[in-house]
Amino acid sequence: MTESLVLLGPEASVPAVLLQAGEATLRRFVEFFGARLRNPHTRQAYGSAWRRFLSWCEAEDLALDKVEPLHVATYIEALGQERSASTVKQHLAALRHGFDYLVSGNLGLLYNPAHAVRGPRVSQLEGRTPVLFEKEARAFLEAIDTSHVVGLRDRALIGLMIFTFARVSAAVAMDVRHIHSPQDSPWIELREKGGKQRRLPLHRRAAVFLREYLEAAGLADQPRAPLFQTTRGRSRELTGRRMSRRDVHAMVRRRARDAGADGTAAPPLVREAVQVFECRLVSRDEGTDPTELRFVLDVEAVQMSPYWAKVLEAGGQGPPLPV
Repeated sequence: MTESLVLLGPEASVPAVLLQAGEATLRRFVEFFGARLRNPHTRQAYGSAWRRFLSWCEAEDLALDKVEPLHVATYIEALGQERSASTVKQHLAALRHGFDYLVSGNLGLLYNPAHAVRGPRVSQLEGRTPVLFEKEARAFLEAIDTSHVVGLRDRALIGLMIFTFARVSAAVAMDVRHIHSPQDSPWIELREKGGKQRRLPLHRRAAVFLREYLEAAGLADQPRAPLFQTTRGRSRELTGRRMSRRDVHAMVRRRARDAGADGTAAPPLVREAVQVFECRLVSRDEGTDPTELRFVLDVEAVQMSPYWAKVLEAGGQGPPLPV
């Protein structure tokens, strides 16, 4: 890892505040992001928070070792005028953890100036994610042109998330080998956040979508190849490179417009903060234990849409998925 700092991107320069802090502090800072933060999404989020804070320090002509709680509080107060409370709390957490690591390195920082600063309160019993209902799910899938491999890929990816509730990050992390197709009982492996590995049954429609995509892409005999791959421009040829979350969000926005929805306010998948694609899961006639719903949704707390909160309260009663 170099001093260009992975969090700032390949073309960004090292902030002047860090350069002025000295080589030892700079090295410790890079070490925090490169060795301490193992989750790439956390690293990206914390990097964005620190990049903004360091720019603020530079504008205030404030050296890193001169930062005091009042400075951090002033910054957090200003940030709260532009960003949501949850974003402000995330930025404050990034500063606390980063300063903690710098202080523990005995580099001249005597205490953590972010520890004494209180962030905004965030109280949310129900998530704001809207539900993707049957009509919308059907429109999403039917609007996709499947006469070429890109359309087949997009239908397979969207179908996978609709029918398995896979997070975007878990879906794009899949390889071909993570699809298992024993007779009559296909299932998939998902690598979820927190290092969790899950095995889920695959809905028959999702299985068909995946099979048709794999056949068209010629990936069936490449078990270690990324399952969902990027394309080269408008060539409709797969590159062999794994799609990113950003690629998926951009793709779904396009598909949302094709389906007649607003690309900026489409169903849950297109929202940057949303990880789970919510659908109606269970039948009115066959109740499902809330514990089973939690497993399928991979949620540990009831912080979800009003629809799912009511489904859980009702013991899993709700309309069925489109078939």
